[in-house]
Amino acid sequence: MGKRVLLVEDEPNIIEAIRFILARDGWTVETHSDGATAMDILTASPPDVLVLDVMLPGKSGFDILRDLRAHPATGSLPVLMLTAKGQGRDRELAERYGATRFMTKPFANAEVLETVNSLHVGAPGTV
Repeated sequence: MGKRVLLVEDEPNIIEAIRFILARDGWTVETHSDGATAMDILTASPPDVLVLDVMLPGKSGFDILRDLRAHPATGSLPVLMLTAKGQGRDRELAERYGATRFMTKPFANAEVLETVNSLHVGAPGTV
């Protein structure tokens, strides 16, 4: 079974780092950097796991997550939210909108890989 992740992130350095980490482990990594059109991509072909930045052009990751949970094709999709804003309020919003996991930037490469792999196998998780 293939492992496909969609990374919705607008920072090129983060995109390349995560793509490298996951591709080396056998993931097919697709990327998208526009928050306004992210739901179109997600509903057209839902990935196995979504890695979602909070601060995106066009639409925030929180808004995307809320829309994602309301859509039948993506309602149960595992989501790792990444943000440079690690305040408690951000974590609370992520939890309220249904993030499976929450991680702040900068992150450890091993932690990203371990988290994405755990989301793929359906391991229970908390934000």
